[in-house]
Amino acid sequence: MTGKPMAKTSKNILDEARSTIKQIGIDEARTMIDKPGTVLVDVRESDEWRQGHIPQAVAIPRGFLELRIEEKVPDHKTPVVLQCASGTRSLLAARTLRELGYENVYNMTGGFSAWKDRGLPWIADRAFTADELTRYSRHFVIPEVGEKGQAKLLDAKVLLLGTGALGSPSALYLAAAGVGTIGLVDFDVVDMSNLQRQIIHTTDRVGMPKTESAQKAINALNPGVKVIRHDVRLTSENAMDIVKDYDVVVNCGDNFPTRYLINDACVFSKKPLVDGAIFRFEGNTTVFYPAKGGPCYRCLYPEPAPPDMAPSCAEAGVLGAIPGLIGSIEALEAIKLIIGAGSPLIGKMVYFDTLSDKDFVRILKIRKDPKCPVCSEHPTQTTLIDYEAFCGFGAPANGTAHAEPAASTSAAASAR
Repeated sequence: MTGKPMAKTSKNILDEARSTIKQIGIDEARTMIDKPGTVLVDVRESDEWRQGHIPQAVAIPRGFLELRIEEKVPDHKTPVVLQCASGTRSLLAARTLRELGYENVYNMTGGFSAWKDRGLPWIADRAFTADELTRYSRHFVIPEVGEKGQAKLLDAKVLLLGTGALGSPSALYLAAAGVGTIGLVDFDVVDMSNLQRQIIHTTDRVGMPKTESAQKAINALNPGVKVIRHDVRLTSENAMDIVKDYDVVVNCGDNFPTRYLINDACVFSKKPLVDGAIFRFEGNTTVFYPAKGGPCYRCLYPEPAPPDMAPSCAEAGVLGAIPGLIGSIEALEAIKLIIGAGSPLIGKMVYFDTLSDKDFVRILKIRKDPKCPVCSEHPTQTTLIDYEAFCGFGAPANGTAHAEPAASTSAAASAR
């Protein structure tokens, strides 16, 4: 009769791990991680990482190791050095990686404590407040965002041109994401007819300046966001001065003169411009960023359409949910630019025809025009001009005149 096998103690488990995992000291670990191809994985908890970590390290808390290691180290032959505070948790983590099939696994004895005691380089990330740790907790667990990405968002400055149909969802999602500073450019006031689509405003704010109404909504959602109000009409005289202080510009306006103006201002200041347009059941979004090799608005639309081909929202109408869709994508593209995640829509336009059962969504390629008067290697226009005259419009009475139809994306189709 055989008895039950004796349960292993933690000492037994650690001894077994030491017999199978190669232990390396600080000097050998430094030599390894300085070589291309070796990955240093810090398995401490997030609060420990925040207080300080080795610059080359990749953070994967011990409890998430099995779930995330292949995102960071897909090749099981890659040399992996594991590190914790003192070397115990990383030893167990190394044993786990060996069981997962990783062939070159090493444990750094002494851990981060020994590294610091030696006076070796280490860095500390942004210290988040208790409110920020809770508010952005769902961002922290996204590998493409994490604490570094959230810190970038909190330090970022985004300028929103327009606080109407597109500006409403863009502003709210940028604020919710934790963009630290949001600039609002608008000189209009809230009207009852706006409320069908401009969800940042409310009935009790009819008659209030749109920037003031938007600021109330933004800070009600996220009090930590700094809102800078520009209660002015954007002109050739003030555009460069307003744009210069921001990292990303989001065009939520709806008239031709302003589109050409903000495009040229962003080209001259080398700022990325996230652009959106809507028309009834259609909409599109793209990113104009010549400084990164992409086209600008002038590459797509060299000349403005005749005034009678650009009906306003009041004349043509727009379904309220369409700007919600396009404005949200504009916010997403701005966030991607800030944190450096994925591929922004530079040189591409996402186009929605929501009534179609075949081409509900299309991706159109936009070529950079080598003869573009603004963003080519030899531009013929190097300063801002009179855009009202250029577009053949008189000065608009408010910020909602001369809406550009998204149906004009047919011009982009020929550029594929």
